[in-house]
Amino acid sequence: MDLLSHHLYSSPKVYLRELLQNSVDAVTARRAEEPGAPAVVRLHAEGGALRVEDSGIGLTESDVHNLLATIGRSSKRAEGLQEARSDFLGQFGIGLLACFVVAERIRVVSRSARTPHAPPVEWTATDDGSYTVRTLPDDARTEPGTTVHLVARAGAAEWLAEERVLALARDFGSLLPYDVRVGGEAVTDLPAPWDRSYPSPATRRVALARHCHDLFGFTPLDSIELDVPLAGIRGMAYVLPSAVSPAQRAGHRVHLKGMLLTERAEQLLPDWAFFVRCVLDTDSLRPTASRESLYEDETLAAVREALGERIRAWLTGLAAGDPERLAAFLDVHHLGVKSLARHDKEMLRTMLPWLPFETTDGRLSLEEFAQRHPVVHFTRTVEEYRQVAPIASAQGVGVINGGYTYDSELVEALPSVRPGTVVAELDADTVTAHLDAVDPAEELALSGFLAATRAKLDPLGCDVVLRAFHPLSVPALHLDDRAARHEQARAEAEAQADDLWAGILGSLRGSAPRARLVLNHLNPLIRRISSLGDPELIGTATESLYGQALLMAQRPLRPADSALLNRAFIGLLEWATNGEEGRR
Repeated sequence: MDLLSHHLYSSPKVYLRELLQNSVDAVTARRAEEPGAPAVVRLHAEGGALRVEDSGIGLTESDVHNLLATIGRSSKRAEGLQEARSDFLGQFGIGLLACFVVAERIRVVSRSARTPHAPPVEWTATDDGSYTVRTLPDDARTEPGTTVHLVARAGAAEWLAEERVLALARDFGSLLPYDVRVGGEAVTDLPAPWDRSYPSPATRRVALARHCHDLFGFTPLDSIELDVPLAGIRGMAYVLPSAVSPAQRAGHRVHLKGMLLTERAEQLLPDWAFFVRCVLDTDSLRPTASRESLYEDETLAAVREALGERIRAWLTGLAAGDPERLAAFLDVHHLGVKSLARHDKEMLRTMLPWLPFETTDGRLSLEEFAQRHPVVHFTRTVEEYRQVAPIASAQGVGVINGGYTYDSELVEALPSVRPGTVVAELDADTVTAHLDAVDPAEELALSGFLAATRAKLDPLGCDVVLRAFHPLSVPALHLDDRAARHEQARAEAEAQADDLWAGILGSLRGSAPRARLVLNHLNPLIRRISSLGDPELIGTATESLYGQALLMAQRPLRPADSALLNRAFIGLLEWATNGEEGRR
């Protein structure tokens, strides 16, 4: 009893769901034998006590011993009720004991509809595990059905207050198929909002938006019908009005045969559909023992795929018939669609004209970019894109920033849905090859200057090359690739390691090209520095250009880079102040 009532459930509020489930199952059982029997459930809360009455099948003394006194026995196995098994929600005995979360005593008075001549029976249990069973006079309950009486335990009276009971009953039981009331207030609200008739599509959209706001607290961008007849599923998916992280776990509301099972179902939709929140009713999914989540089985996997197809079809429909709504949706949730498109070629083909990417030509779709450039170049990281974007753009080389989530995967998949498209990863060699070479005679004249700059940056694992490129305002460009960065990190680790690890790291030395600092021969500052005669000043200027190029690329600085920047800054200040003193 302690396990079932205090450790199986996440919140005391589930006690009311269990009571409603018991009553609904009892009414369902009676209607299986008497289709015209009354179907009512009444809840009365007053003075720290709760009374729940139903017009269900009722219990005999033998049923009480079998179903209440023996934990785990289910009314679904009762003789004569096999045909109604699929319509039951829970196990009567286990669910009733959940009431000990809020009550110190439970009293059940019941009269059987299947055995009309049997007297009413009373079962009384306390939270110490003891119970009594006795028969009552015929006038104790004249009609078939069951009444459950709860008395609140210390500190739990608020859970049995009428206002709280009404709120919980409406939350759990708004879609139940029977007449359920708390006092005189109706609990059920049928038909469900998605099954109602509306004067116009616009009226329906407004009503569903209001329903979403009441349930989830936001007004949706759009509403998606979820109808899977083979799985007995009806409901809605509401599109979030703002972007969310793909890692954020979505909470969906799932009703089982009208009863709210959970409002935090996480595994209901495919991972890529994190931009919607669902509410649905089902009669096929299997709940866990606590009936607060869904059991992961083949049925749930099939339902997840079917619901994903509904959302996919909605996206395809927007692309075909309502581009304005699709554009508004993608402005907020392009990440979710990209996640889907990387695994679904048809979705990628459909979304090519719509999915936005950051490019050197501005924010474009892959289709627009591929039409402009014979070769679709891309970078795998944001840092690489920032290094080359200004220069590549000036040279007429189109580049896509593939550093954001899913972008590089989609660019690489482009030829599979757009035959003839050439896709190539942009590396330092490609960028350097598009820069104009300097006249050999001029480069030879600057050989001393270039030798000094290379000697200065060699300890940092960086080469120096001279090129002519636009824009003229960029004095130097720092280029490297992932292989060069890996080799640089390996060399640094080797220098700091002991003999054993230095030997191991040394054996991993690669042949990757080193990073390079590309000096712009067209830039006036580079021309002035190259004409300096002071080797020390050339070294300081080289370090300054290297540091400025790193900052322009927005690359993270290593300790050696930070030390270099500090040294170069101090050196320039000393040179400037010494020059000022000389002029005086």
